[in-house]
Amino acid sequence: MLRIHFTAEDLARTRVAATIGVAAETYYSLELLGGGRDHPHFRAWRSAVAGRTGADTRPLTSPLTSLLPVRGPGLDLLALMGDVPSLDHAVDNLLHAPAARLRREFEGLDFRPAHLPWARRVAEGDSDARKELAEAVRACHRLTVEPHWDRARSELVALSARYARLMLEGGIDLLLRSLCAPLVRWRPPVLEAPYPRPTEVRLRGRGLIITPTVFATRPASFLWDPLDTAQPPRLAVPALRGPLAEAGPAAPDGSSGRNLESLLGRTRAAALRVAVEGCTTTELARRLNVSAAAASQHATVLRNTDLITTSRRGGSVLHLITPLGLALLKTGTTTEP
Repeated sequence: MLRIHFTAEDLARTRVAATIGVAAETYYSLELLGGGRDHPHFRAWRSAVAGRTGADTRPLTSPLTSLLPVRGPGLDLLALMGDVPSLDHAVDNLLHAPAARLRREFEGLDFRPAHLPWARRVAEGDSDARKELAEAVRACHRLTVEPHWDRARSELVALSARYARLMLEGGIDLLLRSLCAPLVRWRPPVLEAPYPRPTEVRLRGRGLIITPTVFATRPASFLWDPLDTAQPPRLAVPALRGPLAEAGPAAPDGSSGRNLESLLGRTRAAALRVAVEGCTTTELARRLNVSAAAASQHATVLRNTDLITTSRRGGSVLHLITPLGLALLKTGTTTEP
């Protein structure tokens, strides 16, 4: 049983994040593939991944699958690559991670004997091994996550929006009472959840980040960074409410995209598509090839029409598409308010 103890300061600092990051989701997807349990929501996903996996893909993904431990905790790609929704950004974080961070993340992990030499190369900061790991993350993402990300993103956005509404309606108390009930229980001032071992956590004024995930299947996963104790830990909760389906083919004549551009304008329609992955204003400006001021203006219009949300992250802001925005992307049309 996991027991998280809150103080009044912790409750005030608890918040919801939109995603745990593309790298962590990719690693969770590999753990799910390697696990023996049957998860009904992932049966079609497993079948689709098996159909895409062949002899030509195994050399690309094997560096990452080699880093799945035999038992115990797995590699923390959240700590190594961040919670960013952009794969390029996550890879850049890995390539520039301090060597001390790499060594710390590999300490105590139980890899298969045949994979220990490779794991040691990565842990020691070997630049070639680090690049191979980065390319393996990309290859695994293409196989296990990318084809399903439209559905996955819509689930993440919907759950994040629901949590935000709960906080507006009843504060943090209502949100905690609504997390994965009845498996997760809020007994003020303690949040209890099923866990592999008895664990008592005292937040000590840092608060908690509640993060929906797609490929983590436990009722709750508790994540913290022992190298940065000032940061609040995370509680990852599953987002899926139905089977994970692969994205269908786009309309052959591109009419949906043209309808969307007619409705929003070409640049603003492109901005909405970028927001599916999540982006800062700087990233949005770069992707659209416009100034930061113009990108901010486009984001403001999309936010004012409830097509995206904007939340602060450190010194920047993160723009994410809403369920309404996703529905608009899929149809290329809209309805009167």
